[in-house]
Amino acid sequence: MQMNRVTKLALAAALIAVPSLGLAQEADMTPPTGEIGYIFTTFMFLVTGFLVMWMGAGFSMLEAGLVRQKNVTMQLTKNIALFAIAAITYYIVGYNLMYPGDGWSIDGILGAFSAAEMEAVGGSPDTDLTYASVGSDFFFQLMFCATTASIVSGTLAERIKLWPFLAFTVVLTALIYPIQASWKWGGGFLDAGGFLDFAGSTVVHSVGGWAALAGALILGPRIGKYKEGRVVPMPGSNLPLATLGTFILWLGWFGFNGGSQLYMDTAGNVADISRIFANTNTAAAGGAIAALILTQLLYKKPDLTMVLNGALAGLVSITAEPLTPSLGAATLIGAVGGVIIVFAVPFLDKLKIDDVVGAIPVHLFCGIWGTIAVVLTNGDASLGTQLYSIIVVGVFTFIASGIVWYILKMVMGIRVSEEDEIMGLDKAELGMEAYPEFSKG
Repeated sequence: MQMNRVTKLALAAALIAVPSLGLAQEADMTPPTGEIGYIFTTFMFLVTGFLVMWMGAGFSMLEAGLVRQKNVTMQLTKNIALFAIAAITYYIVGYNLMYPGDGWSIDGILGAFSAAEMEAVGGSPDTDLTYASVGSDFFFQLMFCATTASIVSGTLAERIKLWPFLAFTVVLTALIYPIQASWKWGGGFLDAGGFLDFAGSTVVHSVGGWAALAGALILGPRIGKYKEGRVVPMPGSNLPLATLGTFILWLGWFGFNGGSQLYMDTAGNVADISRIFANTNTAAAGGAIAALILTQLLYKKPDLTMVLNGALAGLVSITAEPLTPSLGAATLIGAVGGVIIVFAVPFLDKLKIDDVVGAIPVHLFCGIWGTIAVVLTNGDASLGTQLYSIIVVGVFTFIASGIVWYILKMVMGIRVSEEDEIMGLDKAELGMEAYPEFSKG
């Protein structure tokens, strides 16, 4: 009897306490609004950064599929090495050079040459970067830097030495890319002048294209590519791999463009990210379909490599402004990119500029188109400002890259010997083959 009474009293006390316990728990467990935004934006940077990192696999597979069998291992080696190099150089120099804050060496033009610093372990959120953690921002921006270097790799395939290419990658990722990126994304003079480039049609893609073009001109075409006024086809080794690489890049681009919203702290920002995803996807589809139809009309048969690059062309084209277009406008912007590809590839061949994977048409030509196309859907964009910024970034990148390529050519040589090129870089430079069981000898 006494036990039942005690039990009843305890139960009554618990029932009385329940509302207050619930209120106390809610008060203790709910962080301030600013901290919620910090958490969600940091999480967004990390997840979208993972997606952009996955693009490294896409570039690797695309290039491995579009080069000849005897050069596949070299392309894979370059892609894993350039990513590792970018990770170190961007930490040592690139990040603070690109985002100098109040530490400009030359105001609006040249940032600070210093290593990146993360928050203290277990410390409170960084007060200078209140919208997300420094570590997540650094990680996300690093992926863009590495992407720029990946663009160069495919153009110069099948005839460039490994170590000179990696030496150029050091300069590109430590200095060339961060300096010009600071002019827009670091708050430099192009940003102050009203230049709009949401996720990097110019800042990333055309920069990789300009660097590749400078290298291709100094390096020269592959042996036998242009013979007696003819363009000699040199088919890739593995179209399934190239297709896989394209799908990986397509997937990674959602992180590339979506993460560039930079905030995921409100319902409006989340809605914008969703819109960016949809526009990114439909632009890629527009580019692929345009290339599919156009190659059928011009060559009487569809060209898979053109269709693959058409999808990538659509992605590059929408990257400068993936938020403001409607789905229909985004599709058309991407489709124009696909058309550009079909005509740009043979145009480069007429100039005897040998681009093994079509990176210059995709990233340079469509990067320029995408930057100009911003004015079609964003009322804040000025055509004059967009063109001026394209020229400034292009001249700087092309001249700086050309100087570096020329110095490397004079100091260590950048091209393999004729004998090594004919043998293949896998055997000549690395001593291993991607498909040894299919070797002819």
